Amino acid sequence: MAIANGVLMGASMRRPASAISRALTLCVPLGLAACRGSEAAPAPAAGPPPAVTVVAVTPETVAITSEWVATLDGYVNAQIRPQVSGYLIRRGYSEGLPVKKGQVLFEIDARPSRATLAQAQAQLAQAQAELGRRERDVARDTPLAKERAIPQSQLDNDVQGLLAARASVKAADASIESARLNVGFASVRSLIDGVAAMATAQIGDLVTPQSLLTTVSQVDPIKAYFSLSEQEYLGIAKQLNQKEPSEELWQAGTQLTLILSDGHEYPQTGRFLAADRQIDPSTGTIRISAVFPNPDHTLRPGQSGRVRADTQLIKDALLVPQRAVTELQGSAQLRVLAANDTVALRTVTLGSRVGNRWVVTRGLAPNDRVLIDSAQVREGTIVNPTLQAPLAKLHEQFCGYTLDFKTRIAP
Repeated sequence: MAIANGVLMGASMRRPASAISRALTLCVPLGLAACRGSEAAPAPAAGPPPAVTVVAVTPETVAITSEWVATLDGYVNAQIRPQVSGYLIRRGYSEGLPVKKGQVLFEIDARPSRATLAQAQAQLAQAQAELGRRERDVARDTPLAKERAIPQSQLDNDVQGLLAARASVKAADASIESARLNVGFASVRSLIDGVAAMATAQIGDLVTPQSLLTTVSQVDPIKAYFSLSEQEYLGIAKQLNQKEPSEELWQAGTQLTLILSDGHEYPQTGRFLAADRQIDPSTGTIRISAVFPNPDHTLRPGQSGRVRADTQLIKDALLVPQRAVTELQGSAQLRVLAANDTVALRTVTLGSRVGNRWVVTRGLAPNDRVLIDSAQVREGTIVNPTLQAPLAKLHEQFCGYTLDFKTRIAP
């Protein structure tokens, strides 16, 4: 019985071993066949060179434009204040509209001034009567004093009284002139042509010479104030400090342009007027004033805008599109094509930004081909370039004519 069990157990153990052997016999040929199949598979064919767009760099003449925040103010701002005290009884102008020099803006109750004038006239008549009496005294006592009929001191008193009477007449004349002026000052007039502001005093108010009634501003031309940095001032200090400063301060020689708060360009160009006497130590800037024609009174004091000027003219400048520049750790790089259409990375130095392009001051040569929108193309890659037409050519292609223009920038 034990022998039979041993035989059965040995047979059962031999069957799994035989199964494993058969499995290995089948797998090894299959594995070798798979290895041979993979070794025999052909390598995939290389794709075509990637297509890229390039621009050929050509020298250009560009105007570098700077802008400064500006505030407008009247060429002359006349504060209208009364010269006499009294109650306002009339306003003689329309608020916010133009007024003429000498136009009556306000009227003050003139009755007290007229009464003062009448009193001064009466005092003059009294002084003139006293003067006549003194003249008669001197005329009567002079021959008597010569004949020693009266003391000499009496004649001296008569002469002094005559001099005092003449002074009183002059004082009365001056009082009358002052009273007449006050009567005239009851009509408050504009001192200049301009636009009158809203009144700050109302009918019935008691006003004094310290009261501000309104302001009249001359707005044609109108001033624009803006500030230059100390470095910008040093660049034009020679022109500013001439005996007669030039109206064109920068080498580009263009006049000033005003950009309004809505982004539109004011149609009239301006000119330099004056520079302040000092540089503000708290801001490091110097205040500059310019004037702009304003015949339609479109511009008003207090408006804000930007003054623009072509401050530099660069000849033979090399410009590249902004999207062609890659910035890496503070340095700028361009992808430039070599003669065999191989991409090469080149570190360059950028200057001013001109619209959507950069001026390259170092690291680029005329006729170099620069890749656009190809930041993912690696160095050493052979590409299929397509040359983009220059900007002027694009205008000629789509508009039918060539534009001669200057590119402007903000600092």
